Amino acid sequence: MYTDNHMREIVVKRNTSSSRKRSRDGTRSHITPAKKRSSFTSETCSTVEGHTHTQDMSENKGTELCCSDNEDLFEGYDSIVGDSSFLAKLEDVELQMRQCQDQQTPNACEDDLSDSILAEDFRDSPPRALPSSQLEFQKAVMTPHKSPSRGAHNTSTPDLMNPRPAVKHSDLTANKPPPKARRSMKEHLKKMLIDNAATSSTVSKTVQQKEAVMTEEMSFAMQAMESISAEQDLGPFFDLPSKVKDLILRLKGIQDLYEWQKTCLNLDSVQQRRNLIYSLPTSGGKTLVAEILIFKELLCRKKDALLILPYISLVQEKVRGLSSFGIELDFMVEEYAGSKGRFPPVKRRNKNSLYVTTIEKGHSLVNSLIENDRLDNIGLVVVDELHMLGDGSRGAILEMTLSKILYMSKSTQIIGMSATLGNVGDLQTFLNAENYTNDFRPVELKEYVKIKDSIYEVDPREETCFSFSRLLDFKVLMIICGQSSTHLSFFFINSIRYRSGKLIECLCNGLSQYSSGMQKMDPDHIVALATEVIPQQSCLIFCATKKNCENLAGMICKYLNKEFLKHKKAEKTTLLGELKSSGNGSLCPVLQKTVPFGLAYHHSGLTSDERKLVEEAYSSGVLCLLTCTSTLAAGINLPARRVILRSPYVATEFLKRSQYKQMVGRAGRAGIDAMGESILILQDKDINMAKKLLSAPMEKCYSNLLHDGGRGLLSLVLSLIGLKITTTVEQVRDFMKGTLLSVQEAQVSPERSLWDLTVESIDTLKQKSLIEVSADVNNQTILRITRLGRATFKGSIDLSYCDLLYQDLSKGLEGLLLNSFLHLVYLVTPYDMVNQCKPDWMIYFRQFTNLSAAEQKMATAVGVPESFVARKAAGQSVRKSVDVVVVNRLYLALVLYSLLKETNLWDVSDRFQLTRGFVQTLLSSASAFGSSVLHFTEELEEFWAYKALLSELTRRLTYCVQAELIPLMEVAGVMEHRAKQLYNAGYKTLAHLANADPQILVQTIEKLSKRQANQIIASAKMLIKEKAEALQEEVDDLLMLPSDIPSL
Repeated sequence: MYTDNHMREIVVKRNTSSSRKRSRDGTRSHITPAKKRSSFTSETCSTVEGHTHTQDMSENKGTELCCSDNEDLFEGYDSIVGDSSFLAKLEDVELQMRQCQDQQTPNACEDDLSDSILAEDFRDSPPRALPSSQLEFQKAVMTPHKSPSRGAHNTSTPDLMNPRPAVKHSDLTANKPPPKARRSMKEHLKKMLIDNAATSSTVSKTVQQKEAVMTEEMSFAMQAMESISAEQDLGPFFDLPSKVKDLILRLKGIQDLYEWQKTCLNLDSVQQRRNLIYSLPTSGGKTLVAEILIFKELLCRKKDALLILPYISLVQEKVRGLSSFGIELDFMVEEYAGSKGRFPPVKRRNKNSLYVTTIEKGHSLVNSLIENDRLDNIGLVVVDELHMLGDGSRGAILEMTLSKILYMSKSTQIIGMSATLGNVGDLQTFLNAENYTNDFRPVELKEYVKIKDSIYEVDPREETCFSFSRLLDFKVLMIICGQSSTHLSFFFINSIRYRSGKLIECLCNGLSQYSSGMQKMDPDHIVALATEVIPQQSCLIFCATKKNCENLAGMICKYLNKEFLKHKKAEKTTLLGELKSSGNGSLCPVLQKTVPFGLAYHHSGLTSDERKLVEEAYSSGVLCLLTCTSTLAAGINLPARRVILRSPYVATEFLKRSQYKQMVGRAGRAGIDAMGESILILQDKDINMAKKLLSAPMEKCYSNLLHDGGRGLLSLVLSLIGLKITTTVEQVRDFMKGTLLSVQEAQVSPERSLWDLTVESIDTLKQKSLIEVSADVNNQTILRITRLGRATFKGSIDLSYCDLLYQDLSKGLEGLLLNSFLHLVYLVTPYDMVNQCKPDWMIYFRQFTNLSAAEQKMATAVGVPESFVARKAAGQSVRKSVDVVVVNRLYLALVLYSLLKETNLWDVSDRFQLTRGFVQTLLSSASAFGSSVLHFTEELEEFWAYKALLSELTRRLTYCVQAELIPLMEVAGVMEHRAKQLYNAGYKTLAHLANADPQILVQTIEKLSKRQANQIIASAKMLIKEKAEALQEEVDDLLMLPSDIPSL
């Protein structure tokens, strides 16, 4: 007889986060009541690496999951006690037995009991794989019971697995004991249960083993339930829940993956979690593959993931886009860019995080995880634009980050996305990675060059590299407006023609060139090339400089037909209003002129608000043409039907192959265009170099640890010692063997060995008092970091400035000005921007005289007396030498100080005669540097006074808006203009945004799409969730019982 533990129904606590409820008529075991088992339809499921995989629901709707949230892990059988039909059957058995007694046929009754009634419920079913605990239970039910002398109890359950031999009726009669008064079977069952409850707790070894098996199975079941969290259908979509596929369709509009994406996701290196580099042309769909791999890491392996992007704008865009996935799939999306990011990150017990970072912040994040022994929490690192390894100082930082991950964590997978590289083999060796390359493009790209009035198709197989395509069509359409013939304008067309009731069209055949005036204004025939596609289709024109962008946009507008003004006129009027609002009433005169025609320029001289508005307008079709610099090609994805390269130069340098490919890769809009085309405009002097450019292999990517005098190598060695990754010279040498510099030692440093460079770096750090060298008991050299060295690497301070920063902060303590932000602003003004701006001395003097007496005294104390500024403004010579760096730095500090006081970027840029883009760049750089200085001071006790002061200043510099807008500005992608709109509409806090109705938000806020509204709401929810969970983690830590409490 079984104990009550075996008789009572097994209850497994379920995760209630899933909304799916499985029918109880699903899978049944051998001991499922017959009525329920009869409706059972066998289903199959396979388990891979601990996760349950099923067919896609859309392909096989009949498929149910083996491990649903709303079903126990013992395949859903109902206990005997839980089945209401069982006791009713016992009543029927009792009635039949009484009838048998009346008819004096006891054997028939017993046989009937054994073979017909209960056997119906316990008959053998087709074999199925059951948990061991079920098999033990079933085995006990199906086998004969021990004699009472062995401690077993009698039971009414028949032996079905081993039927007893037939017994003659005469034998039964002879051995039959004296009859007893028969009790009700229901009462008999109740009595057995009561007896079981009163049974001694002493049990046999067999029973203990059975219970141990049951406990083990229950524990395993609970772990399985926890491992698959809310989503139980892991498997249908590349081992992910089918919900992920639905979200990709709903949030991204992607119905299916390209074949190369499916191939890549099914690579052995992906399945077996080996490092991988995959290379495709621009716009090939690389990002979606990375996102799917990130989702697998977060949902299946329950590990954190790190996504490294090259620019702040891309980080903000990605955080905004992935927050919706985080809300739906229950993971955190954390932004690490500029001054944002927490070091170390919050340690979450119940959720996993995706850290979206810039290159610099990613390095700081990895350092903090190593220092806290948490790097193994990162299961996957994805690097976008892996070829950035060859990009100067930023490439050096990226190499440091990846080298540390490779050295410290063998379980972390690294995935690199890159454009096609000429030496990808070096990167494979460095990362110990496999490579997947494909030349897929969703839209065919045709490349052309224009020389004079001829268009040639690029064909590297040709001896001349070009093959003639066509002559440029100069046909002029003269449009006479109304009745007057005095208002003439020119509209160059190919296939697009405008008509209206009062327009008279005169096609002037035979004109094969511009007028002399137009030829002078537009010698490259940009207008003719652009008007072949706009306004019905889009066009990007890449220019060599920012000034070229503005001038070209203005020039094109002069020769566009007035019909362009009517194209989406209402939307363009709205855009102008928003641009004006973003500038607090100020509007760029160039944009004011070009936007009505559907044109705009795009470069770093625009404010963040302006850039975002222009990008959104172009994406929605309100703007049909952008003149831009090369930075647009490397940043946000804005494709076009036609891409025109005004010249083969970026500033004064000839294009690199990678830059060219990145620009022309923007041609062709997937799902819109059947083809994209690029046109490179060449002058005679550039033809030969252009041929080399177009036929040359892709550039090679080289280590930059030795860039700028080896500053990257110095920083790497310092951080290795500071993090205690290495403590001896030999360990440093072992680490360096795993860097890209080691792989490329022969090419990068042919004259000096890596060992010599390493020893020299250690000596330099020692001279700077950043590390110290000592000997242990075995006379082995030990490397230790100094306090200044620790502060330098913790604050990510450039080694060129660490001494100067320490001196400035120490000097500041002698007379720190506390009734004004000016002194603190000066201390966080970036050193690396000092040489990017030359002061206007009249403006300098005017601003200096407006300072208070205390502020002027502070300026004199740092080394800029009023007399010096006055003499420079008057054009007089200065006898006393003054540090130029200090003078220029104070000038930039005055710009920042004005911004803090007024928060109107337009007014400040006008006052100092600086471009608004430069002012905003200065602001964001000061914010990031302020965060670094704050971490620097936290490591040095003598600078304790700066901690609270710099914390508040950094926060104000990060947003530089009115205080009430700061909570809204925390949302990824919400700039000042949008924050003002939201605040004025009544959305004044994160809670307001997180609980907003998207439909109402769209109706309330001008030029806000439903998609943007959903992203804003999701980002706000993610922020609130992040803050709430951080507080909860802190509470849990406070309430946790310490493991090392002293005891007697």
